Amino acid sequence: MIPGLIDVHWHTSYCCAAQSTVVTGDILEIAIRGAKGSEATLMRGFTSVRGVGGNPFATKKMIDGGELVGPRILPSRPPVAQTGGYFDYRPYQAVPTNPADSQWYWYGVGLMAMADGVPEVTKRAREIMRMGASQLKISTGGGVSSTYDPLDVRQYARAEIEAFVEVADTYNTYVASHTFTDDAVRISLEAGVKSIEHGFLMSRETMQMIKDHDAWLSVQPLLDDEDGFSFDDPVSQQKWIDVTSGTDFTYRTAREVGVKVAFGADILFDPKLAERQGAFLAKLQRWYSPYEVLKMATSINGPRNPYPAGPLGVIAEGAYADLILVDGNPLEDIDLVADPNANFYLIMKGGEIFKNEM
Repeated sequence: MIPGLIDVHWHTSYCCAAQSTVVTGDILEIAIRGAKGSEATLMRGFTSVRGVGGNPFATKKMIDGGELVGPRILPSRPPVAQTGGYFDYRPYQAVPTNPADSQWYWYGVGLMAMADGVPEVTKRAREIMRMGASQLKISTGGGVSSTYDPLDVRQYARAEIEAFVEVADTYNTYVASHTFTDDAVRISLEAGVKSIEHGFLMSRETMQMIKDHDAWLSVQPLLDDEDGFSFDDPVSQQKWIDVTSGTDFTYRTAREVGVKVAFGADILFDPKLAERQGAFLAKLQRWYSPYEVLKMATSINGPRNPYPAGPLGVIAEGAYADLILVDGNPLEDIDLVADPNANFYLIMKGGEIFKNEM
């Protein structure tokens, strides 16, 4: 028996629909696909997920109310970027514009957001926390799938990042930031960001800085393998190759330095690939023992993502009763988590049994 698994880089709104559907589809379609995908997520043994982008609030509300089956969701609601930053997916013809929210559907329905300057950042962050976000998600560096920002661009001035952090701090929570490179990671840490998302292109010195700031590294086992993403845009495809070339170094160095590493799959726009969420976790055995892998997706992930009334990711008195009964010993064979249909006999979340094949 093991605790329920936790994925701290999950996209309920994005994982189970093609990118074209997300870009051109209605929010109702995206929400329905996300709701169906949430049940599948729980059946893979992931009893808790941290949402780091999208608008899963209706899904979360119905799961919490017992009307839908799915994992416990800790939402960030819309991720926020500067104009021209990672979350600026507007068509080229849409710029310049002010404000962005009234110009394009994604922003109007809360899938993404933009803010520029300290006053606007502060207001946007407060709005997101008002809506019930568990933490704030921003971008301080370039992205792979985005159009206007190279990987090495640094996004947001330090004062703007500090404004996000100040709002999060008033709500007793933290800021997670999408970023890859030394410069962007360092200014994020100096401004108070506590969760670095990705970080594939960092140096060892910057990795040490994460440890010194008592921050977390949420890195994903993204490789140019059978699960690799494919982009129609050749620029994005090259950026993907550049990013995945740093995966091995990032994991090896994080372990050597002693950085707190959180597991997250970051699967986007592919419901078939989402089925391999557990396989992504099993890939960590390239760098960690099965015991370390399980801890990363349970007791290590839990403290970074506190939930009311009790701890997550542990089997202990007072903790949430999230349990999985496995046919086999994942401490010896972590590949068992890659096939939950065959290997998970029982899945319990919050004391309620959702799968029982004993």
